[in-house]
Amino acid sequence: MHNALLIPIRVGIFFGGQSREREVSFAGGRTVYDHLDRKRFEPIPVFVDSLGNFILLHTQYLYQGTIREFYPSAAAANFWGIPLYIESLAATESHEPFIEKIGHKIEPADFSKYFDIAFLCLHGPYGEDGAIQGLLAWYQMPHTGSGILPSALGIHKIFQQKLLQNAGFLVAPSLVLTQQEWLNRADKSRLLDEIIAAIGLPFVVKSGKQGSSIGVAIVQDDRLDVFTTAVHKAFFIETISYDRWTSYTPADKKAWFNRLIDLREGIGFPLLVDEQIFYTPHALLDYITHYLQTKQAPILLISAHREEAIIIEAFIEGREFSCIVLEAEKGHPIALPPTEILKGNLHFDYRAKYLPGIVRKQTPMCLSSPLLDAIRKEAVALFQLLACTVYARIDGFLTKDHTILLNDPNTTAGMHPASFLFDQAAEIGLHPTQLLTFIIKRSLEVSKDKGYLTANALLKKLEASL
Repeated sequence: MHNALLIPIRVGIFFGGQSREREVSFAGGRTVYDHLDRKRFEPIPVFVDSLGNFILLHTQYLYQGTIREFYPSAAAANFWGIPLYIESLAATESHEPFIEKIGHKIEPADFSKYFDIAFLCLHGPYGEDGAIQGLLAWYQMPHTGSGILPSALGIHKIFQQKLLQNAGFLVAPSLVLTQQEWLNRADKSRLLDEIIAAIGLPFVVKSGKQGSSIGVAIVQDDRLDVFTTAVHKAFFIETISYDRWTSYTPADKKAWFNRLIDLREGIGFPLLVDEQIFYTPHALLDYITHYLQTKQAPILLISAHREEAIIIEAFIEGREFSCIVLEAEKGHPIALPPTEILKGNLHFDYRAKYLPGIVRKQTPMCLSSPLLDAIRKEAVALFQLLACTVYARIDGFLTKDHTILLNDPNTTAGMHPASFLFDQAAEIGLHPTQLLTFIIKRSLEVSKDKGYLTANALLKKLEASL
């Protein structure tokens, strides 16, 4: 038994993924790799590519700035010098050589040969929506965080609104708009008037199943062009007109494609034009050039990974916060001191969240103890409503009259170095290595309760080492 304790538990760190948040996930996976306790754990980096392949990544690629820099690499796949993601090659050539260059592809049925528990750093669709959780459950592979149901509930903003409202939580007035309704509706100006009449100005337009503030925009006035731009951003739709395209210089066209390719700001590839699929910007450029020369009509580009429905929500005037909830021993959830996002008049978008120096964060919020306790109590209540396990991040607003509105539960909190998770854990004396050990331990307890056959022995081993 003593010798067995010397063998560390193998932790498969899942990062990257198929969603638009893959770069945030990649940075988070690197943080977990760096901070795992090497006395107890052996970190195994499992890079999930945007085609759904699971790749044991060679560690020298962990410290690349972005995924596109090494996979498939700017040298192998670029457009006017702009690096492309692997999906832009999927339809034209084999991607196996690119996988072999960075690591070794593994199959889910073989996961247990390589690691004992999966540490999930994946975000968005296929990462925190229950998909990967279900795959791991199928093979009885213990994993960190919540299971299938809480994950599915946590990512679905439209269903959340109904669930929270029915459970007695205060939510902002909102409307749902489907993509089919938007594309088929001729009187979009009247639609805008109806929205303003129902929820007022300003209002927020956001994608139904995205995180990291991707696909979110604030509409401040009744201009139709501003509203249309916001809706297209949330649906991941792009338009290009004859007049606009022909006025572009070569530098303008490169900038347009650069934004289109970037999943954080653009719709990305593959995309559809009149149900025709385009995997590469090269093919799209040929199509645009020919189409505009012959028809001179606007072109509608729709992401293949589009949103079926978006939510339009009344703007909440208040102090924005984020609160981490940890599930302590015996499943008792405890909310950590909430963080306030001090952004002034700035929209807390993707850039503001992840680029240093754009906004400030205050942990804990400068509030009276009763108000801090009220926020933490609401966060715990939502954690329990969704049946979350291990940990979650609950976002919300505190209005001037001290009303608390929660609006975005995240069952997989960000793991990048400056994340709310690490900030708030530090307030209770946990440094990152201790926090990661806690998450793994609690996740093994949850897996044991689910009847996963390997979890009990792993848990005993970890407890003995602690």
